[in-house]
Amino acid sequence: MAAEDPSAARLKKRKRFRRRLRSRIILAFVLLGFGLTTMFAFATNWTRTRVEKQLVEDAMNRNINKAAQQFELDPNNPQFGFDMTRAFVYTPDRFEFVRTNRPEWYELKDGIAFVTNEGDTTIPFEYYNLAVRKTPNAWFFLAYDMTQSARSEAQFNRALYLSVLVFTLFSLLVGWWAASRVMSPVSELANRLKRSGRSAQAEALAAHFPDDEVGQLAEALDDYAERLTNVVQRDREFNADVSHELRTPLAVIKGAVELLLSRPDIEDKTRNRLLRIQRAEQQCTDLISALLLLSRNERGHGSTDIARLSEQLLDAHRAQLGGKSLTLRIEGEQGLVVDAPEAAVAVALGNLIGNAVKYTTQGEVVVRLRPRSVDVIDSGPGLSAEDAAKLFERGYRGTHAGHSQGGGIGLSIVRRLCELYGWDVRVKPGEVMGVVATLTF
Repeated sequence: MAAEDPSAARLKKRKRFRRRLRSRIILAFVLLGFGLTTMFAFATNWTRTRVEKQLVEDAMNRNINKAAQQFELDPNNPQFGFDMTRAFVYTPDRFEFVRTNRPEWYELKDGIAFVTNEGDTTIPFEYYNLAVRKTPNAWFFLAYDMTQSARSEAQFNRALYLSVLVFTLFSLLVGWWAASRVMSPVSELANRLKRSGRSAQAEALAAHFPDDEVGQLAEALDDYAERLTNVVQRDREFNADVSHELRTPLAVIKGAVELLLSRPDIEDKTRNRLLRIQRAEQQCTDLISALLLLSRNERGHGSTDIARLSEQLLDAHRAQLGGKSLTLRIEGEQGLVVDAPEAAVAVALGNLIGNAVKYTTQGEVVVRLRPRSVDVIDSGPGLSAEDAAKLFERGYRGTHAGHSQGGGIGLSIVRRLCELYGWDVRVKPGEVMGVVATLTF
């Protein structure tokens, strides 16, 4: 067709970026597993660090109290230690020594601080917590070995990271398994629905599924398929009935007109009117045949000479020009034959020629034959961008329609015929003026 429906293009774009339901289920499990494992690892690490810190601080406070008590008992032994600790006591005469040799200690206030050993050989700890208590009589420093604790914490953190990864992968496996179980009945429903669409009678789906959400969906689809089948059946019956009932009076009209035209004494004015009735009868017959093909969605076959049919259509419109100063002519190559009923081609090409004649007040309408297509070129008022985008929509009438007759369904029928037979129709503004409609077979 001439242009793709913008809504269909937007829908297609959304479908490209839309995740499958199975993928969304798996992703939800992975994110849930990763989130819960990460939160648990964070809570575990925070609890461990907090408890360990509290225990170390309690032990260091007890030890520094013992160091202060021992100093009071034996001031001459100011340097001593306990298990995993080293205690240092400095009297006022050695405060300057602390400032010179351990400036980081000198600046500390009372409390506990974490210190990294930077080459102090008197303290055999790589990392340690330092408890500080400064009094006018003495300064007490208690170093608690945190080297092993720091290494254990690093190993513990690595174990936590590994556990997060392992449980995330486990969540992926569980999500994949759960998605397969959840989507299995949905996939089966979709496959059964596809198979049932190949026959005229829809297959009952609900009987194959349990009474759960998928079963309820299958029941809804069965109900919808039944109602849709009834609508299609009624539509086909209506089209067949209308086609049959209309063919009978049209056959009567055709026979009566042929009988009247065979009379030698008929007046020219009456003959022209009878010929017009005969052309109208043929148009109605062709239209009924084309609509019946569309309602059945089936391609008819035939051998239609496009040049001959174009000349017939132009002759029919020449008789209806009235007082228009309009020239209708055909040009181009002969010999294009299409495998389709003449009625279907006549409706498609006749609508294009009819529109060109209707909206062109003067000048010419040219039917140009090409090896695989036909151009209908007119010298009318032209085509706006809005008309070009909506011209083949059902019920749309162009900006130049004015008060002319017609419901805006002619080109819609052309579009449907093109979809049925795989043809292509395009309408564009002419090089100078007018419109060029191209029907490609």
